[in-house]
Amino acid sequence: MTQILHKRPASLNIRAGKLVRQLIEKEGLQANFVDIVPGAAGGPKGIGIQGLDQAIFGNFLAQAPQRRTLIGSSIGSWRFASITAWGAKEGTERLAELYTNLYFHKKMSRQEVGKICRDMLLNLVQGKEQQLVEHPDYHLTVISVKAQHIFQSDKSLPLMASVAGIISSNALARKHNRLFMQRVISQPEMGTQFKVNDEFTTHYQPLNLSNVTSWLMASASIPGVMAAIRDIPDAPKGSYRDGGLIDYHLDLPFQSQGIVLYPHFSDSITPGWFDKMLKKRKANPENQARTLLLSPSAEYLASLPLGRLPDRKDFTLKGLDQKQRIQMWNQSVAESQRLGDEFLEMVEKQNFPQFMQDL
Repeated sequence: MTQILHKRPASLNIRAGKLVRQLIEKEGLQANFVDIVPGAAGGPKGIGIQGLDQAIFGNFLAQAPQRRTLIGSSIGSWRFASITAWGAKEGTERLAELYTNLYFHKKMSRQEVGKICRDMLLNLVQGKEQQLVEHPDYHLTVISVKAQHIFQSDKSLPLMASVAGIISSNALARKHNRLFMQRVISQPEMGTQFKVNDEFTTHYQPLNLSNVTSWLMASASIPGVMAAIRDIPDAPKGSYRDGGLIDYHLDLPFQSQGIVLYPHFSDSITPGWFDKMLKKRKANPENQARTLLLSPSAEYLASLPLGRLPDRKDFTLKGLDQKQRIQMWNQSVAESQRLGDEFLEMVEKQNFPQFMQDL
């Protein structure tokens, strides 16, 4: 009799670093092993994995409440802020609704775009600042960058010159980005502090009631699209910009003692935003040794209305009006429940080893 091999559902890709693979093969994926959850930059792609976030935070991690570090840049930090503020279901739904119903057009100024995004952020977290900073289970950690030299300016000429300089120097080596920007990690002063020791200068700033919204805003302030964030309370003077510029997909030395559980919208980790154009620039395997990366499969993406996750370019995509975009985004968000359902099924069956690929 021919043996019928089990085929895993097509929604999720599962990729594992070498140490986490060994741990899961020996003991399974247990919620109490998870001590760090990263969140990548990537705009509205972040709401495209809503169902996975709900399953992880609302079901899986809830089995073993404990202090965990949530570290994000740009939309990653906003995802975690919404979950910390409102809980997994209400928080992710609030974020998706607010983001989906934004409206941008090509002729908007940086100030206009910035105001729209700030209004969205205030609708997302205003009144919940204490919950963000003092959450008993989640250590919210926000990544931004401090611009250096002419990259501090929002005027077109120095800004374009800075970007050109970053692109050319980054092509030589990633570390040369430090000529133009430095990493900033903002986190509550209570609890274990997240530290990074790598080739970038990293500043550590307190995340408190008076500045948490400013740091979240800085973390998502894309150069050329939005103005830099200045005059952040309890922070050195300067121009602060999108954390994804250095830490796009967070290729960081996490120093996890257990598992870094990474719900992501890509099956690979691109270190910095400017590394997108460098196909050979990959994540450091040593940084990701304890990372379990969960991401939508190619088959899942192909089944979505746009054949991919929501993207920032959809706001001005030719042939896609506001009503159509909202409808397609809503459908994509709804479909993401498949990602969460599949993850929880795998947790129940503990059959991760047969599906894990090397990260």
